[in-house]
Amino acid sequence: MSYGVAAALQGAVFQALSNDPALGALVGDAVYDALPPGALPALYVILGSEDVKDASDKTGGGALHEFTVSVVTESAGFTLAKMAAAAVSDALVDADLSLSRGALVSLNFYKAKAARVGTGDIRQINLIFRARVADDT
Repeated sequence: MSYGVAAALQGAVFQALSNDPALGALVGDAVYDALPPGALPALYVILGSEDVKDASDKTGGGALHEFTVSVVTESAGFTLAKMAAAAVSDALVDADLSLSRGALVSLNFYKAKAARVGTGDIRQINLIFRARVADDT
């Protein structure tokens, strides 16, 4: 098993989302790896949790990463959040990401959940993606 590609995958996903014109038109530069201090914008994207399983085979080391990207909004309804979630999905599914270590074999959408958070003033969509990576170091 190799967890060695985790940071490289996270960095490449962050760059892909930060540089995506369609997502940028909706959230501006509000794509975060960690929440910044102070007030947050009304609509933003944040990288979330990750589960990793061994996917090594006879050709070398590898892993299957299931990672979450969340779209969060204070707007009434889910329309803006769903538009941003679609842009996230479009930016990542089958993306040709260049990793600083290892290689991306595949990147696919797995599932999503849209829900009100707390008293219902915040809406959040958690998108889960599956990335298969190879690490031959």
